[in-house]
Amino acid sequence: MSTVVARLGKPHGIRGEMTVEVRTDDPDERFVPEAVFGTEPDIGPLTLTRARWHRDRLLLSFAEVPDRNRAEEIRNTLITVDAEDTEDDDEDAWYIDDLIGADALIGEHLVGKVSGVSPGAAQDLLHITPSAEQVERTGSDEEILVPFVAEIVPEVDIDAGRIVLTPPAGLIPGFDD
Repeated sequence: MSTVVARLGKPHGIRGEMTVEVRTDDPDERFVPEAVFGTEPDIGPLTLTRARWHRDRLLLSFAEVPDRNRAEEIRNTLITVDAEDTEDDDEDAWYIDDLIGADALIGEHLVGKVSGVSPGAAQDLLHITPSAEQVERTGSDEEILVPFVAEIVPEVDIDAGRIVLTPPAGLIPGFDD
């Protein structure tokens, strides 16, 4: 099994350097020269030659991507590592992929299920598909976006398949008190 650690973005310059959407909590440790990554869809392994930060964006260069044309061809490719390579000594460690399908609760109320996570400039956003209970409460089946910060998501229990939300008033429809 593989774990997604980044998504390749647009080319930066003419020498194959690319922006990336980081999906790992420690990019400086993960993206080191000579690291080899898998890809989805499978375009073959990518060997990292350089990683640098530019205006709060991580830029990566790979041996297999010599120029802007090749970088454009593989744009939006997911960068992966083997799950066993991501083992963490922290017994409470989990990965973004582990959140998908988790119940999102406020108290005993099922708000919905986590359907995705998108990285943001300040923090990631949880995408929650509302439950039937939530749709009935609000009259809306629109996706709910929740900033993934400790103040709003104080508990993540992967084993139980749930996250606990403590949103400020007005963030989630139907929970304004």
